[in-house]
Amino acid sequence: MLKIVSVVGARPQFIKAAAVSRVLRATEGVKEVLVHTGQHYDANMSDVFFEELEIPRPDYNLGIGSGTHGAQTGKMLEAIEKVLMEEKPDWVLVYGDTNSTLAGALAAVKLHIPVAHIEAGLRSFNRHMPEEINRVLTDHASDLLFAPTKTAVINLRHEGIPEERIKLVGDVMYDAALFYGKKAERQSQILNKLDLKPKGYVLATVHRAENTDDPVRLKVIFDALCEIAREIKVVLPLHPRTREALIKSAMYDKVALSICLTEPVGYLDMVMLEKNARLIATDSGGVQKEAFFYRVPCVTLREEMEWVELVELGWNHLVLPLSAEAVVDGIKLSLSDCAGLEGQPYGDSHAAQKIAQHLAHVPR
Repeated sequence: MLKIVSVVGARPQFIKAAAVSRVLRATEGVKEVLVHTGQHYDANMSDVFFEELEIPRPDYNLGIGSGTHGAQTGKMLEAIEKVLMEEKPDWVLVYGDTNSTLAGALAAVKLHIPVAHIEAGLRSFNRHMPEEINRVLTDHASDLLFAPTKTAVINLRHEGIPEERIKLVGDVMYDAALFYGKKAERQSQILNKLDLKPKGYVLATVHRAENTDDPVRLKVIFDALCEIAREIKVVLPLHPRTREALIKSAMYDKVALSICLTEPVGYLDMVMLEKNARLIATDSGGVQKEAFFYRVPCVTLREEMEWVELVELGWNHLVLPLSAEAVVDGIKLSLSDCAGLEGQPYGDSHAAQKIAQHLAHVPR
């Protein structure tokens, strides 16, 4: 029996794990043990995802919660190590670029347990991003690196990762987008709830620390979104960090008058909001990809991005939020010129099956 411990902790990882866990648990001779670090601990940010995505309840819920990067990662490392010493798995599977990812990889490596990294090889080339440090360190600690794109493979080769460790499998989020897209259409009532018409609104998400923790950039982004809301409705599911930042900066009341703010929504509701938006403005790596999966134009509110294929195909425009005018202009340009080129840079929607096959056939 091949035992795999999967470590998750944040919303994007729940989505990826949903696609992979479904395949692993249907594979004969494989047992998966699911560990939830509790990095996203709010019920709206966590519990509803497990329910809607039909992910098995975690075998371990570590309940770490928030904290500084060092404190949070350290607590996770200690707790995950205890789980691994008890379970003694053949593989530890980590996803993406969060503190949960790095903690899971480090705990496994220190115990000489092989690590497989899903979504390996992504690079922003900005070492000021905590996510960049997490993904680089995790890649160099991993034994199998499951790359979602050809660009990711090239990045890993340039860093000297041995070729036999790199596996181009495609993007598991594409698997999930196709699988859950139809389910969302059947079950979600979010458009009626918010009185939204298809293609009649802009969907926005803002959560990254470089945007929420910088008062100037926070003001730039929300001044721009309020300006856009004068011409087309703007809907924004509000991340807890962003809500706190808006309240602290005394901007919350003004923003709430102009923008349709909601609590964080479940995955199926988010899918419906994404599929039916006229445009998406976001600083999320996952949301910008989902925009492309549903062929919705996207503006990314960051200095750089990992999914360069989206820019090359014309579905995504990168806008550095240094002035409200620049953000408004970027959104208006994308609203008027919305069609990108067709392409399939993220595989054939069978990434999870390929990952399971690689794990099952690696000699132990």
